[in-house]
Amino acid sequence: MIKAVFFDLYGTLAGFDPPREEVQTQALESFGFTATKQGIALGYVSADDWMSQVNASDTPLSRLQGQEHDHFFAEYQRLIMKGAGIDVGMDTAGQVWAKVQQIPYSFAAFDDTLPVLDMLKLRELTLGLISNIGRDIHEMCESLSLAPYLDFTVTSTEVGIGKPHPPVFLKALERAGVAPNEAIHVGDSYRSDVEGARGVGIRPLLLDRDGVMTDVTDCPRIGSLIEVLNYLDSPADLPQ
Repeated sequence: MIKAVFFDLYGTLAGFDPPREEVQTQALESFGFTATKQGIALGYVSADDWMSQVNASDTPLSRLQGQEHDHFFAEYQRLIMKGAGIDVGMDTAGQVWAKVQQIPYSFAAFDDTLPVLDMLKLRELTLGLISNIGRDIHEMCESLSLAPYLDFTVTSTEVGIGKPHPPVFLKALERAGVAPNEAIHVGDSYRSDVEGARGVGIRPLLLDRDGVMTDVTDCPRIGSLIEVLNYLDSPADLPQ
């Protein structure tokens, strides 16, 4: 029986406003590049996987400074552009990323986030947030109107190491007071969320809002948060 549902934050409960594909399009056009929304979304899959690899290493993103930090985001941008069919070097990628950072944006909850959280609370489930975010999570949850629905948050800053490493997931289980097989974790990163949750026995759901992670076949892939409800009554459908 599922007693708790854990969520990733960015890309799962909330995202850029305007969407990051629009921000990228604007930055790319300022350099004379054009790309489709689908292409940028594919690029972000590769770039986010790269970020997950770095966060899984001995020197996660939170510990990178100076040139190492700049090099990481130049590579991040290069992978986004490569996925969109634009092949550039690191110098150009770094310049485009700098332009991305200049474009005003904020964060907003996705349209399905608050309605689904409300439905889950009505079922008296424990709801938790697990994030690698490096800023004040409580302030962000308040600004996104998530706070009233969440029973707790766990961050990489608090634990000292982020997803996909076990400590953040184990801390979430401890705070929820449930066994691993009584929890579901929902996230948009295969490496950080699926492999991380599965590593401690939590059943994962991969959220693929853009429908681009078609190569993932070893765990359920959902297109919206409303689909989480389908697995609460049939947890056997979720492979360990």
